[in-house]
Amino acid sequence: MPANILISACLLGRPVRYDGKGKPLSHPAIERWSAEGRLVGFCPEQAGGLPTPRPPAEIENGMTGEDVLTGRARVIEITGGDVTAQFIAGGNKAVAYALERGCRYALLIDGSPSCGSGFIYDGSFSGARHEGQGVTVSLLRRAGIIVFSDREIDGLVARIDTAGE
Repeated sequence: MPANILISACLLGRPVRYDGKGKPLSHPAIERWSAEGRLVGFCPEQAGGLPTPRPPAEIENGMTGEDVLTGRARVIEITGGDVTAQFIAGGNKAVAYALERGCRYALLIDGSPSCGSGFIYDGSFSGARHEGQGVTVSLLRRAGIIVFSDREIDGLVARIDTAGE
């Protein structure tokens, strides 16, 4: 049976990002997987109770999602609000949703404090980024779901094709 793929809802064009916009990812594989009913769209930030639009948020002090989960860092809005609890709640809901729907893979937007898997922003709100993963990615990986960023879609295609899924 083909594996389903959890995908950031914004990559499907849904207006769920902090700025109230989508960021649709155009790729033949997206069209194929969508036609096959394999894409499972989800926004962990909305699922965690955050509104859209919402203030930008970053993980503080150049830390990562793993640091948030172990209590060493918080997710802070540009306004100073602490939204750590909402990010953790949304990440946990993403894991449950993905597992319930047979997702073995996730295709998530890079840079996000939830969905970033290659890079995230450093907490200074200056546009500076560093290698690291967001809160949801950390939780998905702990659950055994293989995560790819939107910049790695060709790698996901190759992985699925190689696995015969």
